[in-house]
Amino acid sequence: MDWADTEEQAAFRESVRSFIDENLPQYYKDKRVWAAVTLEDNWQQDMVHGSDEAQAAAREWAATLDSRSWAAPHWPEEYGGGGLTTMEQFIFNMEMAEAEALLVGGGGLSLLGPTVLIHGTDEQKERLLPPTLRGEILWAQGFSEPGAGSDLASLQTRAVRDGDEYIINGQKMWTSSAHKSNWVFGMFRTDPDAPKHRGITFMVMPQGNNGISVRPIITMGWEHGTNETFFEDVRVPATNVIGEVNRGWYVGMTLLDFERSNIAGAVETRRRLRSLIDYLDTDEGRLRAQDRGDRARTLIADRWIESEVLFNFSFRIISMQSSGIVPNYEASTSKIFGSELNQRTANTGMKVFGLYSNIWDRAHERTPLDARFTQLYVHSVVYTIFGGSNEIQRNIIATRGLSLPRG
Repeated sequence: MDWADTEEQAAFRESVRSFIDENLPQYYKDKRVWAAVTLEDNWQQDMVHGSDEAQAAAREWAATLDSRSWAAPHWPEEYGGGGLTTMEQFIFNMEMAEAEALLVGGGGLSLLGPTVLIHGTDEQKERLLPPTLRGEILWAQGFSEPGAGSDLASLQTRAVRDGDEYIINGQKMWTSSAHKSNWVFGMFRTDPDAPKHRGITFMVMPQGNNGISVRPIITMGWEHGTNETFFEDVRVPATNVIGEVNRGWYVGMTLLDFERSNIAGAVETRRRLRSLIDYLDTDEGRLRAQDRGDRARTLIADRWIESEVLFNFSFRIISMQSSGIVPNYEASTSKIFGSELNQRTANTGMKVFGLYSNIWDRAHERTPLDARFTQLYVHSVVYTIFGGSNEIQRNIIATRGLSLPRG
């Protein structure tokens, strides 16, 4: 395997770096000192719930990326995307992560858009993709339910056909971004008598005032990242079904494979480790560190090596995509390793700072590294759960990757 850029790839990488350096709004350049570790630190949060300055920066950055067709670099050019090759997308996402430049559009551009491009009709592509690209439609993901988390195929929220519409009743759980979106995509039970993976249909719908209500879920880190979502006689046109009726499970799995590729994860881990190493070389870092001996150095070195392993998992996935192969269990492997590495990285930072890691306040005078490892430690608890729990990912690897029999 050749890890080096070709001459063309090196030139493209430099063009992306220059573009980010010249165009990233000053608001986001200044924000870099407060390393993002929560689900709330993202473009969609700034766009909807941010201060006036944050909203202005979010709009400016989205418009600037769109001027280069880089808001959705992975979409085809005919739908307003960049039409980049898979390797160019890999380079683009890597440089964005290195620069701590936010990707815009949320799940609409990264997850739903590619899924509609594969499974949607021409009419749906024309109707849904342009406003998603412009940020007029902001999406929430409605998959999990109170009784259907890791075993997602057990979902029970019903969609009953009524003429040219479906009427939906039920509840979704852990609905990401529902409090900062105006449309939702999700999977709903349309045939209760079919095998559980078969009687599911993938639909999209506006939130508005059509019977969808949202109740916040506050995490152990005082974060509002997900929600309970209630559907009461919600009417959805049949034209909003993506893919085939009762075959929505396969549409949803297409979307989750986009979610699990984890290209930027290695870059983010290395950046966190680099910040830790640099901080430990300062007077303040030496004062705050309660473990700077061989044990701490070994832990940091182990995490760095693991970040290289994660990079190669991601590089394998993008290499497969570049060859026209759709990753499946490979994406699950990357998801498991990346989510658990995030937890180990946070744990390493906590151990280095010892009792100082009990300080949650980022601005406290005794806080080491603006509490980023403390907050990451708390928030990373859910990393092995969302996006498909790691137990389910191991089943996918066992059955699809290793061809092991089901128990």
